[in-house]
Amino acid sequence: MFFAANALYGITFHERTDLAGYHPDVRVWEVRNADGTGLGLFLGDYYTRESKRGGAWMNSLVEQSRLLNTRPVVINNLNISKPPAGEPTLLTLDELRTTFHEFGHALHGLFSSVTYPRFSGTSVPRDFVEYPSQVNEMWIMWPEVLANYARHHATGEALPQEVMDKLDAAQLWGEGFGTTEYLGAALLDLAWHVLDSSEVPEDVLEFEAKALAASGVAHHLIPPRYRTGYFQHIFAGAGYAAGYYSYIWSEVLDAETVEWFKEHGGLTRANGGFFRAELLSRGNSRDPLDSFRAFRGRDAELEPLLKRRGLD
Repeated sequence: MFFAANALYGITFHERTDLAGYHPDVRVWEVRNADGTGLGLFLGDYYTRESKRGGAWMNSLVEQSRLLNTRPVVINNLNISKPPAGEPTLLTLDELRTTFHEFGHALHGLFSSVTYPRFSGTSVPRDFVEYPSQVNEMWIMWPEVLANYARHHATGEALPQEVMDKLDAAQLWGEGFGTTEYLGAALLDLAWHVLDSSEVPEDVLEFEAKALAASGVAHHLIPPRYRTGYFQHIFAGAGYAAGYYSYIWSEVLDAETVEWFKEHGGLTRANGGFFRAELLSRGNSRDPLDSFRAFRGRDAELEPLLKRRGLD
């Protein structure tokens, strides 16, 4: 993860064992720019424990601000099983993807270069915040990055190419089903949130059926990922009310960005510098879609995502 960030942005990570975290498992790194100047601090709290909630997330402990003259302090939290003393920490592919994803959020916070803290880093609209983190997942399978880490922990043998080919092929498995069930939930979310209080129906199941049919995603073999009765994302204070669509919209932007990197030579300092300057550093100091246009040169299109999912 640090290897990819160094290759792309030139930043380096220096562990600060003299700085104590809030728990013995928390590690602290000082992050420096390519010219040696300080960028901020990155904390990693990767292991599960009884006192820790589940899931994975990023927090900004200190937000970057030129007004307050503060540099960012960001943390990644995961829930990886801690190995016995002296044993290596081995990750599943899903855990690896989560690690790179959350680090994408961390980079968004670390690279912030704004005046006012309220516009710093990941303080962007809900339907934009997942975009930079999803982009960072692309480097997991990038050849130079893969060669750097994907080796047997005991023998040092590189991951066989036939395994990589199978992983690539498996990415398209179930995408039609997964996309449809997700869209069903997202469109159902929107259908509920365009109602005013006088329009709330008595029959929830009838409303669901009509809403899904009107959106063209009513299929008895592919129900929405979340039905109304247990749609906690939108009805239990998770902050996604009328915004569950944001995951796939972020992936539209992400897929466009991956195509841009491929078109321009991939993992290079020039590419990383441009992405950092025009998008990651801007936070919400300008409209995030204007930042995307400044980076991509145009509005986002759907084709890269359809191609990625095998739906083109």
